[in-house]
Amino acid sequence: MTGIVVIGAGHAAVQLADSLRAGGYSGRLSILSAENELPYQRPPLSKDYLTGDDPRPLPLRGPDFYRERDVDLRVGTAVTEIDPDGRRLECADGTTLAYTELVLATGSRNRVLEVPGAHGSGVHYLRNTTDATDLHSELGRAATAVVVGAGFIGLEFAAAATRRGIAVTVVEAGPRPLLRALAEPTTDRLIAEHQRAGVTFRFDTTIAEIERSDHRVTAVICSDDERIAADLVVVGIGAEPVTELGSASGLRIGNGIQVDEYLRTSDEHIWAIGDCAEFPCVHARARVRRESVQNAVDHARTLARTLTGTPAVYQDLPWFWSHQGACKIQIAGVSGEVERTVIPADSSGKFSTWCFRNDVLVAVESVNQPAVHSAARKALSSPRKPTYSELSKADFDLQCLVRPQGGFA
Repeated sequence: MTGIVVIGAGHAAVQLADSLRAGGYSGRLSILSAENELPYQRPPLSKDYLTGDDPRPLPLRGPDFYRERDVDLRVGTAVTEIDPDGRRLECADGTTLAYTELVLATGSRNRVLEVPGAHGSGVHYLRNTTDATDLHSELGRAATAVVVGAGFIGLEFAAAATRRGIAVTVVEAGPRPLLRALAEPTTDRLIAEHQRAGVTFRFDTTIAEIERSDHRVTAVICSDDERIAADLVVVGIGAEPVTELGSASGLRIGNGIQVDEYLRTSDEHIWAIGDCAEFPCVHARARVRRESVQNAVDHARTLARTLTGTPAVYQDLPWFWSHQGACKIQIAGVSGEVERTVIPADSSGKFSTWCFRNDVLVAVESVNQPAVHSAARKALSSPRKPTYSELSKADFDLQCLVRPQGGFA
């Protein structure tokens, strides 16, 4: 008996199972996970999980979900080989499984810091519950921490650690944090917020060595020879897609497993969704790979429509969020190389950065302004985006433009 098999058990895989059943698919449906836990939420691992006294992963769905929807969830089941011609796959435990359609939702893995002293206890990454549990156990004994990389994971950890009274230094190779994700005015404000909370930044700096004594981390040595004391180090220098199974199966690989606008790979019966997939993004006007819950979930919903008989092109608006201490950051759209940014005056400390290209709104980056974010998602999902002229005349109030009479609803 064949059916749909999904490799991976993150947000994309679980949402696909839910959407397939909701869409009327009644055939065999299997999810294969190399991890031993029930599928769980990853974003809290760098936030609430680290600040709680009794950290436990939050399941994506309860155990009843899989039973009630007749989903064959196999945890601790690593796939070792795919046979595209025979439409079969082999698992590390010796079992084989046939498929009608195969979906790769294999996710991404952390990039590894390769400097002397970087391998061993005291150097942490955040990707799964084991990583987060190990880090949580050390936080209670740490007075100082160094974060390598000022991306979302690094800054979320920095905010969580400072709340626990740990002195945190963030070392970033670039000139500012979140260089490719946020416009400069937004990052300038975030730097100030983190500094007020006690975080120290070192920009345009890399790590040359991690110093140890009796196998314990004691400091990091920067490329300019600065020595920064550290009881532990957290590395967040990006992620790379997990593509080995796809590559070994002859699929086209770029910055991820390459798919078309329907999320189909170069094999007509294999699809890829979520962090591992490189897809044509209509909003970026380029092939991209995105690591976000929104992308994973919307990939899954789109693919479910195709697999249940209504082919659908993926064109959902990208959006993202990050909690960093008192700052709830919400991003709608794709800023990329913007030509103009505006932050309307606001004495409350809440703000949004409006990003324009060719005088058309392409992204809105909001901090503690959820209503603006919600309106931005609606406006940016419209076929015609607001212009700088329209927004300036409306005092940058999207609410009046997203109503039906405004033409963006």
